[in-house]
Amino acid sequence: MKILIINPNSDQEMTQAIYKTAANFSAGEFKIACKATPGAPRFIETYEDEIKAAPGMIQLIRENEENYDAFVIACHCDPNLEVMKEIIKKPVVGIGEASMKMASMLGHSFSVISSTRHSIPNKEALVRKYHLQDALASVRAPEDEKSERIDLDKYTKAAQAAIEEDRAEVIVLGCAGMTGLDKHIEEKLGVPVLDGVVCALIIATGLVKYGTSTSKVKRYNPKY
Repeated sequence: MKILIINPNSDQEMTQAIYKTAANFSAGEFKIACKATPGAPRFIETYEDEIKAAPGMIQLIRENEENYDAFVIACHCDPNLEVMKEIIKKPVVGIGEASMKMASMLGHSFSVISSTRHSIPNKEALVRKYHLQDALASVRAPEDEKSERIDLDKYTKAAQAAIEEDRAEVIVLGCAGMTGLDKHIEEKLGVPVLDGVVCALIIATGLVKYGTSTSKVKRYNPKY
């Protein structure tokens, strides 16, 4: 089995971090490749960024459709996920949808830890899109968001506040840039902490093994 992870942004450092998490999880049981999106912004922060990433994402998925069994979109806002599902027959899984739906299965409520306060309303809109609002405890971002550096301590504090103040039972890491922090935070807080990259791989590989993919009857049928 071969899975291609598409990083919707063009940041090579983040792409390598995503690959490292995926390779560690696969442990040689299936093959992993991870590619940054050509022509995309360095980070996906706005809806405009998502649109700018679309041509490169479409190019990657069309060029690689025959070579891979499933695809993962490694950005927690799931940019352009609908068109990715529409244009190929193989499974396409977004890390946002995968992590939040899995979180709803692991506890009474979950909180999403986002990277910036600016993105909180966008995450809330994504939760409603996936009909998960009844399971959402909160969306939180660190109080100190000045530094672009991924900081374990500040995300741990935000997650702890979600547990203590919002009664969250599961924590979702709301950015692919947080990949690799899940078990560190989980050990400190004692609740499930979900890395979207791993969650998407669990679902993608399961769909391949089950021999099923996105329905093409109506919504994702380009000829409908």
